[in-house]
Amino acid sequence: MRASGPLGALIGLSILSAAACSPPVDLTKGLQINVTSTGWFDAGIVEGKNKLVPSLSFTLKNISDETLRTLQVNVVFHRVQDPGSEWGNGFSTAAQALAPGATTSPLTIRSQLGYTGTEARVEMLKNSHFVDAVVDVFAKYGSTQWARLGEYPISRQLIVR
Repeated sequence: MRASGPLGALIGLSILSAAACSPPVDLTKGLQINVTSTGWFDAGIVEGKNKLVPSLSFTLKNISDETLRTLQVNVVFHRVQDPGSEWGNGFSTAAQALAPGATTSPLTIRSQLGYTGTEARVEMLKNSHFVDAVVDVFAKYGSTQWARLGEYPISRQLIVR
């Protein structure tokens, strides 16, 4: 027997409503970040000067019991001396559907802003005027609000690839 008409529509709507009512996942507890590396990426030569930008590489693991649909990450870079000011950012879709226990592919996000100089890149990192940076990592899935996963220091090391 097949329900059709208004009864079929009501049954279909009930099924959709039940699926949409699963409790939201608190990403600060349901998502584990594994930072694989941080450092200063060699962004090449810009206007005749060497350019270095802060970089973060990481994976995310779903440690909740729910599939996280359309998992997105947003990172905000800051200079250590100026934590209230954004110094570049990056955005990525980490996964379309991350099942419980699954881990994303590695993600690398770099700032658009950084340092430029005429010194060799390694020497730029040793410059007395060099200011270290940190990165804040945020995540969300579906239509949930952004959740801050943590703040991570950018290592004073050169990344060339």
